Formats: sequence, C-alpha cells, structure tokens
Amino acid sequence: MIKFIKNFRKDEDGAVTVDWVVLTAAVVGLAIAAYSAIETSSTGLITAAGTAVTGQNDGFGAGGGGA
Repeated sequence: MIKFIKNFRKDEDGAVTVDWVVLTAAVVGLAIAAYSAIETSSTGLITAAGTAVTGQNDGFGAGGGGA
C-alpha cells in the first residue's frame, strides 16, 4: 500500500490533463469574449450602414427629377 501511494504521488499524468483542461477552458472563454465583441460592433455597423443607405436620394423618389 505504501508503494502504491508513493507511485501515485510521483505520477504526473493527471496534472498534465488538468493543465490541458484549464488551457482549453481559457481558449474557449477568450473565443466567446471575442465573438461577443465582434457581434456587438458588427450589429452597430450594419445599423449605421442601413440608416445611411435609407437616407440617400437615388433621384427617383419623391421630388427627384431622375434623368
């Protein structure tokens, strides 16, 4: 039993697994944060572009002379 405990204490395979789990969780967290920031910015950009396009006079609307 003592030999088993000593071997278990020296074994580092579990520590490597924990390191990979923590690293993967950090990468996933950063990806979620980046997605959230990009989504917020792109929504604002799309709204601004839609407003700008709507406000343009193509010359064929009300009061426009056209060609």
